[in-house]
Amino acid sequence: MRVLVVEDDASISKFIHQGLSEAGYAVDVASNGREGVSYAIAADYDVIVLDVLLPELDGLSVLKDLRQRGLQTPVLLLTARDTVQDRVLGLDAGADDYLVKPFDFTELLARLRALLRRPPLQTDVLLQVGNLEMDTVQRMVKRGDRPIELSPREFSLLEYLMRHPNQVLSRTQIAQHVWSFDFYGDFKVIDVYIGYLRRKIDRNESSSLIQTVRGVGYRISANFETSMPT
Repeated sequence: MRVLVVEDDASISKFIHQGLSEAGYAVDVASNGREGVSYAIAADYDVIVLDVLLPELDGLSVLKDLRQRGLQTPVLLLTARDTVQDRVLGLDAGADDYLVKPFDFTELLARLRALLRRPPLQTDVLLQVGNLEMDTVQRMVKRGDRPIELSPREFSLLEYLMRHPNQVLSRTQIAQHVWSFDFYGDFKVIDVYIGYLRRKIDRNESSSLIQTVRGVGYRISANFETSMPT
């Protein structure tokens, strides 16, 4: 899952970036409102964490701008203000949720997970392709009865594939969604992580669910007849 954090306080943005990255999210950070708008319209984010008090363009103005552009990405507002009127202003501007500073990081994660389960995004908590199953809340994966341990990056990559079953995803799509703007185009790292997943998912199995489409990218499918040679 890919998250945009728009926060001008460097210590807070670093804290959120580190925590979300460790939780397996791909994270981009913008330090002012105008930069936040530019990031938000340049990439396909699953959720946006947006501070209210920002330089150049305040958070509510950023939010109104994005909604006027038709962007429906869930937005979690961060603010030091905790009055009913402040919450009403934020929600009326198009926010999906509201978190008051200072906050506990576990609550931030829980709120983000809740937002990611809401429409219009893919709302499934349990994903399945063939006999491969993923619980995105418990962060558990198993194939058949065999549990599979994945690193945060491996989990994010597999989740992205499983949310698009039978669909060929290019390396560029994968890089933009599972990594972030810090990814500088060395697509070999994607091939490496696909290899990691295959070794874990396909161990003692007669077929591979992750298929290589030569010259294009990868897809995950239980339709083994359409699998491409690797």
